[in-house]
Amino acid sequence: MVDRLVNSEANTRRIASVENCFGSSGVPLAMQGRVLVGEGVLTKMCRKRPKSRQFFLFNDILVYGNIVIGKKKYNKQHIMPLEEVSLESIADNQAYRNGWYIRTTTKSFVVFAATSTEKQEWMAHINKCVEDLLRKSGKKPVENHAAVWVPDTDASICMHCKKTQFTFIQRRHHCRNCGAVVCAGCSAKKFLLPQQSTKALRVCDACYERLKHVPSSLDSAAGGAVASGNKLNTTAGDSSNDEDSDEETASPGGESHDEPRFYGDNSVLSAADDSSTITSPSSATSAPAASSLEAPQVAPTVQSSPPAVAAAGTNC
Repeated sequence: MVDRLVNSEANTRRIASVENCFGSSGVPLAMQGRVLVGEGVLTKMCRKRPKSRQFFLFNDILVYGNIVIGKKKYNKQHIMPLEEVSLESIADNQAYRNGWYIRTTTKSFVVFAATSTEKQEWMAHINKCVEDLLRKSGKKPVENHAAVWVPDTDASICMHCKKTQFTFIQRRHHCRNCGAVVCAGCSAKKFLLPQQSTKALRVCDACYERLKHVPSSLDSAAGGAVASGNKLNTTAGDSSNDEDSDEETASPGGESHDEPRFYGDNSVLSAADDSSTITSPSSATSAPAASSLEAPQVAPTVQSSPPAVAAAGTNC
């Protein structure tokens, strides 16, 4: 599938269109041997609430960004090397359906598709690209991945001390090692997690104590990296705002979306090869139910706009 699209004019046009849609906010994506395998809208679970994001699957990378103008303009481009990507399906529940984990060494999160069929298509195409890439490179799958952050709506009190109530003043923070939502007092230390950053990151007290007494292979590879007991400046704000500022850009609502497109499929080649316009998914949004993770009240349904989940916090 990929081999016959490598040097095609249709693939060249499609990649150029993706670059144009990101404009100056993105980086060049065209390179020898790179193929755009598919594209579509998925709902990404963020700290505040689920958000619609435009995803582009290439044969070597997974790219996603904020939707500024559907099919025309995206920003906050994120690029994930597929050789680091691992997927894990999530069972449906009362609040969320058609979801799965996307894990990498530096960032992990949950996404949802509009239907079970779209979920199966996305996971199958991503896994196939990962398998082909690892087979050609001779590399082994990555075993250590970044933690998936617990959504703010899942924690009204600190998950470590079980006492601190989160308020407008008493802010939530995330442990970069386990992803738990903790208070400032329970995450005042930082530890070097080489796969995620060259700088020491905020971790909860439990992870700090465990990490400093059980040196990992990652620490050895980083030249004997050790924990830093320096207190974080809790008045300056959580660094999660810097890592995931795309949460601050609102996704447009009320748009209709096309179904995801996978260009190696014969069913779409005839229509897609003559089009240089990027199409984004679908006649129904991929958003999960409009309810918090703590107390879901509405069963998931396919909607025409992203869900509105009231919660405090930042990050996507």
